[in-house]
Amino acid sequence: MVGMGTLPSASIVSLNARSRAFSNGLEGRIRATWEVAQKTSCSKQAVRSLRRDGSSVILMGRHWRSLRCCALNGEDGQEEKSSSNSVATTTEEKERSSGDELMSEQTPASVSPRTSGVSPEGPIYTSFQIDSFKLMELLGPEKVDPTDVKLIKEKLFGYSTFWVTKEEPFGDFGEGILFLGNLRGNREQVFAKLQRLLTETTGNKYNLFMVEEPNSDAPDPRGGPRVSFGLLRKEVSEPGPTTLWQYVIALLLIVLTFGSCVEVGIASQLKSLPPDVVKYFTDPNATEAPDMQLLVPFVESALPMAYGLLGVHLFHEVGHFLAAFPKKVKLGIPYFIPNITLGSFGAITQFKSILPDRKAKFDISVAGPFAGAALSFSMFILGLMLSSNPEVAGDLVKVPSVLFQGSLFLGLISRWTLGYTAMHAATVSIHPLVIAGWCGLTTSAFNMLPVGSLDGGRAMQGAFGKNALVAFGLTTYAMLGLGVLGGPLSLPWGLYVLICQRASEKACLNDVTEVGGLRQAGLVAAIFLVVLTLLPLWDGLAEELGIGLITSF
Repeated sequence: MVGMGTLPSASIVSLNARSRAFSNGLEGRIRATWEVAQKTSCSKQAVRSLRRDGSSVILMGRHWRSLRCCALNGEDGQEEKSSSNSVATTTEEKERSSGDELMSEQTPASVSPRTSGVSPEGPIYTSFQIDSFKLMELLGPEKVDPTDVKLIKEKLFGYSTFWVTKEEPFGDFGEGILFLGNLRGNREQVFAKLQRLLTETTGNKYNLFMVEEPNSDAPDPRGGPRVSFGLLRKEVSEPGPTTLWQYVIALLLIVLTFGSCVEVGIASQLKSLPPDVVKYFTDPNATEAPDMQLLVPFVESALPMAYGLLGVHLFHEVGHFLAAFPKKVKLGIPYFIPNITLGSFGAITQFKSILPDRKAKFDISVAGPFAGAALSFSMFILGLMLSSNPEVAGDLVKVPSVLFQGSLFLGLISRWTLGYTAMHAATVSIHPLVIAGWCGLTTSAFNMLPVGSLDGGRAMQGAFGKNALVAFGLTTYAMLGLGVLGGPLSLPWGLYVLICQRASEKACLNDVTEVGGLRQAGLVAAIFLVVLTLLPLWDGLAEELGIGLITSF
């Protein structure tokens, strides 16, 4: 039997008290919903839609004829016994007994075949409570069919592939089964054979995952970690399709992102803006809003930089899609995150299919930041070269030299290119491409931080595993919280990750085979450059290097 949670008696007593308090309104709705479910019990599996209070509750692929309650006071051994008995019955007998159970609501014993776990001396539960338990079972994720489990154990596993010794719940809600045991061959070859046999046995119904054995005491005798095999239904394990509202939200976000990129372009012309506007946005004591019509003439001159900033982020997403295409991995639409300082924090792009292995996860994850960083660095270097060209002096903008203290890596490159005299001043005349490249490199570096489901977090999980991601993630959070990385942007970026992308990526089908030393070394080098890019210069070092005009320490 699939791992079905048991409810302790204390929880049932508490639920009993609550159910009496809400029975007048809630009981009628649950009973109505359950009666509709009973009437549709003839179908084996389909997508069902039940109407409740004008809203639609979608029940995906549920076998109405195999409904059962959670064991109330049962033990694991009793649960497994009940499971084996149910598998031993014929399909015809199960349908008849299940139909009789659904038609009767007199006692808990007449509702569920799992009543062996209910003590005769235990509390008596109302039919309303039983219906509530059934409805929670219906609304939960689709579980693995016990009949299929028995068939899979007979057809797939054995002395030549993988000898199963134990079964445990698998998945976020225990909706799958994890087969633990002993591997009897090369893990990649065994996994390929098991996947082929699974398709031949059950069709396109389940996904099989090869993962590291949880709480393993020793590595595999053949080398590497011990492995286990997890089984989940496809409708549970695979991401859902993109909805219309998601497309609408993505379109709205890209419009807002373009607006924030235009704002960065206007802000880069700080020395040319009307004094009233500058004072309103820079002086905390300013209360009277200026006439915003004064900014209209500066919008046109800000568009080239806005196009450059937006182009970097689009190029970033193109890198992801180009890396995913040959691996037959589907990606969702990007949700851009606008930011008035950098133009954008990047985009949230979800995987819309299960990744085949850790190499695919690594390659797709790093492709985006590498593509965006390559374009940004080209713009940054070209902008620095144009900044020293007298022929384009009319296109240059003046920015405070203290801005170059925001990055040790980029500040050193600017100092080496522009020279001591130009950098050791209150303001520096630079080409707008320098600002666009700087913002793009900073955003790429932020996205390569090894934390959560950021590109860097996915790459770290693919290269070194989930445990390494946890350790690096905690370190990254600490550095962001202390302002060591990213300067004034560290706090908003850390909050953004905590809210939107703190969870790690789901497991691949083959979540065991490593990516190789070359990819691991490349990731270490990339993270080192990320730290140098996001590490700000302190005043003493900046004065010594001639970056910015430091008047006091």
